[in-house]
Parts: sequence; C-alpha cells; structure tokens
Amino acid sequence: MEDQSPKPIRCKAAVCRAAGEPLAIEEIVVDPPRAYEIRIKIVCTTLCHTDITFWQAKVAPVFPRILGHEAYGVVESVGEHVESFSAGDTVVPTLLGQCDHCPSCASEHNNLCTSVPVTLAPGMRRDGTTRFRDAQGNPLHDLLAVSSFSEYTVVDVNQVVKVDPAVPPKIACLLGCGAGTGVGAAWRLAKVEPGSSVAIFGLGSVGLAVAQGAKMCGASKIIGVDLNPDKEKVGKSIFHLHQQVFNFSSPNLKKKNCCFCSIAGKAFGVTDFVNPTQIDKSSVSEVIGEMTGGGVDYSFECVGVPSVMTDAFRSTRTGNGKTIILGLGNQTDLLCVPALELLFGKCVMGSALGGIKPKIDIPILAEKCMSKELELDGLVTHEVGLREINTAFDLLLQGKSLRCIIWMDK
Repeated sequence: MEDQSPKPIRCKAAVCRAAGEPLAIEEIVVDPPRAYEIRIKIVCTTLCHTDITFWQAKVAPVFPRILGHEAYGVVESVGEHVESFSAGDTVVPTLLGQCDHCPSCASEHNNLCTSVPVTLAPGMRRDGTTRFRDAQGNPLHDLLAVSSFSEYTVVDVNQVVKVDPAVPPKIACLLGCGAGTGVGAAWRLAKVEPGSSVAIFGLGSVGLAVAQGAKMCGASKIIGVDLNPDKEKVGKSIFHLHQQVFNFSSPNLKKKNCCFCSIAGKAFGVTDFVNPTQIDKSSVSEVIGEMTGGGVDYSFECVGVPSVMTDAFRSTRTGNGKTIILGLGNQTDLLCVPALELLFGKCVMGSALGGIKPKIDIPILAEKCMSKELELDGLVTHEVGLREINTAFDLLLQGKSLRCIIWMDK
C-alpha cells in the first residue's frame, strides 16, 4: 500500500539570518509533524513588537531564525496522538500551550502550562529540535515554537486553537497574541469592574486592545498615555482620513490612505489623553492623580520600559490599585517601585498573553468580535504580501502602523 504519512514540504519563508538585518525570502523545507504536532498552512500572519525584540537580539539571540507568532491558518496534516484536529480545520497558533490536565491548566488563576512549558529558547517544546531546514539542509531555528513567517509551520497540539471558519482571518490572527493579550489583561487578569478607572501607558496595538477590553468591562474613565499626540485621535474617536500618502515602492502594499495615527476606523474607548511631554506637573502620576481623585483603579504598562512601569505603578490608587505589566523589555531590565506603596495595598501583576487560556478564551473573544461587542478591525492599518514583509518592519519601527497583515498568497 502507498505510504500516506505526511512528507516534507518545500515552501517560501522569510528568514532572519542576523540581528537587525532585513529578512530574506528563501525556499525552505518543513518537516512532517511528529507525535503531538500539527503542520499548518499559514493563511496570514502579522508583525508584533515581540518579533522586533527577538529580531533585534534583545532576547534569546539565536540565528538564523524564522520569526512570527501571531497568525491564522489551516491544518495541513497531523502527527501521531493528535485526536482533536484534522486536515482542513481553521486554527490560530499561540505562543502559550494549554493541556487541560496539569495543575496550572486546571487552575482558573494560571495560564502557564507546566506539562509543555513555554520557553524563549528555540526548539519544539517536547524535544527541543527544529522542523525547518534551508535549501542546503542546514537547520533554521524557530520562534516561540510557532514561526509563522513561513508558508507552512509545525506547532505543538497544545499551542493550536480551533476557531470558527466564519471568523475573518485578519481578526482571528490578531487574537493569537496582541489583541488577545490586551483584551485579556483587562477582562481575565485585572477583571476590570464597571464604573472603574483605567490608565494605559502606550497606545500601540496592545494598549488599544486593553482600551477595548476595559470598555467591554464597563470602565467609566480610560486614560491613554502616549508621547505621540496623534494617538489621542486613535484612542478616543472615529479616525479622520488624512491626506498624507507614503511612497512605498511595492505595488502590493495595501494602504489605508493615511498614516496610522489618523486611520479611518472605530473608537477604541479612550476617554482622556495624557502626553508626558506636554504637562506642567512634575510627573504623569500627579496628573493622573488629579484627574481621578487619587489615582486609577487599574494601570496597564504596554511599552516594556522600566521607568514607564514605575510611572504606571505610581499612578494607581492607594489601597487597591493594580498595575499590570504587558510590555516586553530587555532580559536584564529591573523594575523599581516604592516598597511603602506596596505595603499600602498596591500590587503589580505580570501577564503572559493577558492571562487568557488560549483554547477556552480565544474562541470566546472571536465570538465577541463577530457580535461587535469587541471592535478590533481598526488595529489593522496595512496589508502586504510575504515578499513585502520588510515593509511591515519599516512601518512598525517608524511608528506608522499598528498591525500590518502579511498574506501568504499575495
């Protein structure tokens, strides 16, 4: 009988050969899935600031590497012992796994699986090996055991979430990291209460998703803090079309007729805005304290800078203020907060993927997007094909985009 087992696949991928260098489109080989693994045909992916951090070698500097971890795709084949997925399923890969039987997955207060734990080092999480090779047969390292900047990838079954095929690919893609992290941090981790006050430091994709999550939870005051004055328009109201058009050489770049800070879209829920460069007071925390009568109930840091984390902490209310850290900084960064303020009831919470349990919560968030309870469409500011992926890097590094969708078939 003919062998029906999956075979290696040759496909295109954007390969990072060295820190900070443009990605190269190369033909690679993707091995078949092994036990407890799924091979996915990527439909679309997007660029996240976490990818930038690894690309710049600020964390786990290993090359050559295939980056990318926020994506949507279709199951192409499955390995042994995979029972809940089959070819043709529409899925979202995630950087966190969920097994449902380890103590962490069984707990409603923990989303870090201990049976197949997350690691920043390359390699599949069960055996530490790679499923990628270049045209010469040399191994290519993965990123977070996802590596979505490839037409095909192999992911552990614990890191794959099945989603309704009716969910638009762009929206499903966002839920795999940035939007899921932001909304989840307000909804699942902080458990923002109706009528409460929120401050969000950094109004990028994650920060704006936090605003949507806080709005969904019923927060009455949502203060956005950002150095870019145009972010006020993005966060507070319907964006106005701007006449500025960027002169990119690629004919395949889908521009939304404007710079990102004035993109036509939906309101994200920010009610007030603070630009630290335009205040008379000595600190942002003092300004927020005056605006709220003593500080916000919840503060979210979405930048990854220790000094901003401290500002976020000092902006919360004495007695019960919560600070949630979402930004990814350097490995050597240290957080400094006044110990006395901790004694008086404030707390700091770390967050991986906003505290959501991927297999449970991503389908719920997708349903909320379909019902328009969540409005995440405005996070997508540009769209390119895989060959234009370096344009996506340029846009994000220049502060001209929120999320740039990268399509594999364009």
